[in-house]
Amino acid sequence: MTSPLAQHHAATRQRAHDSAQLVLRGIGLNLLLAIVKFAGGIFGHTYALIADAAESLLDILSSLLVWTGFRVAGRPPDADHPYGHGKAEALAGLGVAVFIFLMAAWLAVQAVHEILTPHVGPSWWTLVLLAAVITSKVIFSRKMGVAGAQVGSTALGIEALHHWSDALTSGAAFVGISIALWGGRGWETADDWAALFACVIIAVNGYGMFARALGDVMDTAAPANFEHEVRSLALTVPGVRALDKVRVRKSGLSHLVDIQVRVDGNLTVRAGHDIAHAVKDALLGSSPLAITDVSVHVEPTRD
Repeated sequence: MTSPLAQHHAATRQRAHDSAQLVLRGIGLNLLLAIVKFAGGIFGHTYALIADAAESLLDILSSLLVWTGFRVAGRPPDADHPYGHGKAEALAGLGVAVFIFLMAAWLAVQAVHEILTPHVGPSWWTLVLLAAVITSKVIFSRKMGVAGAQVGSTALGIEALHHWSDALTSGAAFVGISIALWGGRGWETADDWAALFACVIIAVNGYGMFARALGDVMDTAAPANFEHEVRSLALTVPGVRALDKVRVRKSGLSHLVDIQVRVDGNLTVRAGHDIAHAVKDALLGSSPLAITDVSVHVEPTRD
């Protein structure tokens, strides 16, 4: 018979697998869009699209990093990693954020170069291409964001923001190309200025992604509502008179809980142990909270 703890680790592994599959679909989307945007940028005479295509290629590299993180995070605990491999997911998120900063800097340099270099204005049909790109990115970003919220994944949330950032970049290119076409001769660099503006948006989003991932790595406390749910569940266990410390930290796609409960000081050690075990079972059985390990410390009530 499979133990409850093993079942929870199996559930975490399944969430990691499903998340990795979604990331792979995102990689496929970025590869297709990169090819389309490169072609559009070259034949449509717009650097904003070429920069957007380069960003899509970098997205593929960063998504591969996230995919690897999920593959590692899904592994069960072992002798060297008794708390599991969940931190791999947050580390992957940090890696993606660093990629985004580097990408924003590289695109900014290239955009400035294009602004200073005279060139032919963009073609009108590139707007149609960009409209399709923006639509696909927004749809996929929302889908990934919902999936990230459901499984409690920081990396998936970052990937969703990443796709949203791509949509903003393409949106900036759309505006820039529109201005260049409307303004005519002398306005050829409008799409390059749009690409430069998009770099600022990318960098700001990158900072937010970095802060979220760093919070997971540094064991930032879980949200207050999450801790409140943990406390409420523990207090429903018969024999628990009060709670002292309740500490919750996120580890990849799951949470680890360290809790101190107060029981009748006249109880036997065995009775106190049974209450502690009941608290652990109650928290592990709360599937919406995605808790995979609970450490319960018993304290006698003060007379």
